[in-house]
Amino acid sequence: MERLRRTMMFVPGANAAMLRDATLYGADSIMFDLEDAVSLKEKDSARALVHFALRTFDYSSVETVVRINALEAGGAQDVEAMVLAGVNVIRLPKTETAQDIVDVDEVITKVEKENNIPVGTTHMMAAIESAVGVLNARDIATASDRLIGIALGAEDYVTNMKTRRFPDGQELFFARSMILHAARAAGIAAIDTVYSDVNNPEGFKAEVTMIKQLGFDGKSVINPRQIPLVNAIYAPTEKEIQNAKEVIWAIREAEAKGSGVISLKGKMVDKPIVERAERVIALAKAAKLITEEDL
Repeated sequence: MERLRRTMMFVPGANAAMLRDATLYGADSIMFDLEDAVSLKEKDSARALVHFALRTFDYSSVETVVRINALEAGGAQDVEAMVLAGVNVIRLPKTETAQDIVDVDEVITKVEKENNIPVGTTHMMAAIESAVGVLNARDIATASDRLIGIALGAEDYVTNMKTRRFPDGQELFFARSMILHAARAAGIAAIDTVYSDVNNPEGFKAEVTMIKQLGFDGKSVINPRQIPLVNAIYAPTEKEIQNAKEVIWAIREAEAKGSGVISLKGKMVDKPIVERAERVIALAKAAKLITEEDL
């Protein structure tokens, strides 16, 4: 079962207290930001802080992601420091072409080889934030075996499109659809953009409900208060959990009989049904609605 990424929380790379306490908030992934959240004069110190945090604090319960600067603006140094610190994922900002992925992949590979780190240990993620990036989403999503996901960065995108964010999100529908389809075609995760109005929980919940319906794996968040709201929406219902359990039990029964055919209530259980059931079970476990003993 692939890793759950219901929430990816942004943490400013220059905020030492948040770096230390990041695992307390319950996000599935933590994204330490060395780009937009850090002023130019703090870039070097933020890089050192995040490197120290990754080497010092126990983040084993979450996926660690670092958003680097563009390669020509300190990103190469960011990559080296984070790969050496053992980060799980390097996130590229403002990705527009497959070549952007290839260029960073080459830097990561160089650092891994020079430091006897198995090549491929460090994963990558791409943030798509422009019309060019959206139109190239499929090429971006398949540009490297390191890529574990792509994400929408809405603020830069709507500026590029000469519009702004609206409550119903219609201005993002095409970009969301393109990114989601590119991710699914490539077999990687799709993460939705942030919702910046932290004082509008109802608007936030409506947006999360919509992106879950579309098929996104999860949402980027900027405030710890948003995490339980996302998790609650992504949590499966009692009926969904029961149906998923029955599928898992049917699989086990078929395996015990040595049968290659799985049936449930007189109907054949095919691969899509199995995959949906496995995801429901994973979400239910993450939400602490069931345990392994319940299966």
